[in-house]
Amino acid sequence: MVNIDYVKEIKRLKEEKKAVILAHYYTVPEVQEAADFIGDSLALSEMAARTDADIIVFAGVHFMAETAKVLSPGKKVLIPDPDAGCSLAESCPAAEFARFKAKYPGHTVVSYVNTTVEVKALTDICCTSSNAVKVIESIPADTPVIFAPDRNLGGYLKSLTGRENMVIWDGACHVHEEFSLERILELKKEYPRAKVLAHPECKAPILLMADFIGSTAALLKFTEEDPGDTYIVVTESGILHQMKKANPGKNFIPAPPLDSTCGCNDCVYMKMVTLEKIYKCLRDESPEVIVDEQVRKKAEGSILNMLEIGA
Repeated sequence: MVNIDYVKEIKRLKEEKKAVILAHYYTVPEVQEAADFIGDSLALSEMAARTDADIIVFAGVHFMAETAKVLSPGKKVLIPDPDAGCSLAESCPAAEFARFKAKYPGHTVVSYVNTTVEVKALTDICCTSSNAVKVIESIPADTPVIFAPDRNLGGYLKSLTGRENMVIWDGACHVHEEFSLERILELKKEYPRAKVLAHPECKAPILLMADFIGSTAALLKFTEEDPGDTYIVVTESGILHQMKKANPGKNFIPAPPLDSTCGCNDCVYMKMVTLEKIYKCLRDESPEVIVDEQVRKKAEGSILNMLEIGA
């Protein structure tokens, strides 16, 4: 059996094929270290679109690679593991969402970027967890809104904006649904100086006790700017790699789910992406993400509408 230096081979293939590798914050550390860009899903797709690369390898889940293809239709987009799905995106099937949308004529549809390309094509304006409030507030107050797919983020936005005329799709992320409030409170007793940092996809009781709520990138930025030294991080544990790199003197504690043997809460899909799969993906230029052009254009429209509003 031949031992392959995947890091070396990935670098060689990147240069040979004029490729760029994107890695989401939730992937394993060695994948993040092999990437050209690390970040949240939409930001990564925007970064890749600005490069002159011929090939994009998206080390993340399927909807993210679809978004990269939407914004870079002329580039070949590859995904290391096509089975790396997303529980949140999959909680909102496009056909069911189309029927749901039809029940609410006159509503403006706002969808989180964590959706399939087909759902984005049914959407008026996309949003991220960073700009969702701005997107909602850009819509006239008397215009009713459909928000999809995350019920926790939707409820949080409703509380922040006071939009009682918002209908929320009943979807959720398995990672953020499973955090245990009781075990986080136990950690707070153990680390009384620790600040609780939570992603808005978490359930309302966790958000109510959090010291800071924000997107993955916002949580990372907070740890870099905050004078504190200990944090309980209530989002997928992959972000701790970048937090520790940026703040070597600080202490980061992954918030646990109710049932856990490892003490952290991982996205099973993100952890499917490995260096070996990235290497094979680049070597074979497969699996490739293909998006129907009509669907792509409609999805692109919802993203561009968001970008016009701003970050």
